[in-house]
Order: sequence, then C-alpha cells, then structure tokens
Amino acid sequence: MRHPRYGATLVILLALWWIGWGIAPHDRADWLLENSLTVAGVAVLAATTRAFPLSRMSYTLIFLFLCLHTVGAHYTYSLVPYGDWFPWFGQGDRNHYDRFVHFAYGLLLAYPIRELFLRVAGVSGFWGYFLPLDVTMSTSMLYELIEWGAAAFFGGDLGVAYLGTQGDPWDAQKDMALASLGALVAMAATALVNARLKRDFAREWVESLRVKVAEPLGEEALERLLNPPRR
Repeated sequence: MRHPRYGATLVILLALWWIGWGIAPHDRADWLLENSLTVAGVAVLAATTRAFPLSRMSYTLIFLFLCLHTVGAHYTYSLVPYGDWFPWFGQGDRNHYDRFVHFAYGLLLAYPIRELFLRVAGVSGFWGYFLPLDVTMSTSMLYELIEWGAAAFFGGDLGVAYLGTQGDPWDAQKDMALASLGALVAMAATALVNARLKRDFAREWVESLRVKVAEPLGEEALERLLNPPRR
C-alpha cells in the first residue's frame, strides 16, 4: 500500500469496534449470521491489499459502512435503540436503522466499486458512474435473496431476526430502493466534482457513448465465428 500506516490504523480501529460490539450481542446466532459476510469481505480486502490497494478514500468509506453494520449486528437491526441515543430523531412504531444502513450501503460503497471499474475494467465517462450504480443495485438485490434463503433455511426466531422485515411486506423493495438512492447520490456528487475539476469531462462522456464496434453481434457474430474469412 502507498499508505500502509493508514490502512493498519483502520484495521485496528475496526477490530476494536468489532470486538466491543461483539460482547454479549442480543442474539448470538443472528450476530454470527450478520457477520459472516463481513468476515468474508474483510478477508477479500486483506488478501488483495498488496496486489490491488484501494485509495484511502475507498478504505475509509468501507470502514464506515462496516462500523454501521457492526452496530446493527449487535442488536439485530430491528432493535437498535437509536431513539435513545438521538432523541430528536424519534423512533416511532418501526425501527428504521436497517433502512439507514441500506442507504449507507449505496452511499458509502458506490465509490469503491467505481474505483474498481475504473482501474480494472478501464471504463470512463458515463459508464464510470452508471456501472457502480448498477452493481450496487444488483448486489442489494442479491443480499435480499440471501436474506430470504437464510431465513427460509433456519426458520424460527433466528430467521425472523435475520430477515428483519418488522411486518412490512415491501421491506425488501424499500431496502433496495434506498441502497439505489444512496449510490445515485454518491455518483451524482462524484460527477459534480469531476465536472468542476476535469477539463475533459464532457468530451470523456461523449466518447464513452460513441459506438466502438459497428458490426452487429448476436447471430451475425456467431456466423463470423463459424465462417471466419479465409486468408
């Protein structure tokens, strides 16, 4: 890493935060389920740090999201007492912490996803903003499917706690919508900054939308593969 001390500091802070909130969670089985993807994600980041280090901004955004998720895992999302911590927010009949974290998923992780697309796939212009939004939306949908599958598999109180719908039949759709909105806000803010600072911003957008391959694909491409031109 270009800034190894910064990365190490984030790892230590996250470990301390995770250990602290791992003490006496409301439901240990649900805590284990909630943290399974967290552990897998951190393992992937640790394994790719040398070969593909992210920017400090991306690591910071990921760190913030994992901190929010850790709090939700401690209480189970539907029982986070944010109303006691911040009385001016109120809490009402439904606990909205899970909705907040879904919004934060898009808001905080869209930029690291954008960095991945720019540096690995080499996208630019329009695609550098649309594809992170698209991936955020699709992974949010995938997570809802994982939640559904886990809840159906484990069943009982554990399944209900992990699913966390709180009686709302449209909970999954609202969660996905909020994650999409968060990513949209993040990419719009990134585009505004780049539009102000990059002189070739408009030209890059136009070039990214230009047709690169004039020949149709589909059956035409298959025909070309089956009947290559003779040399």
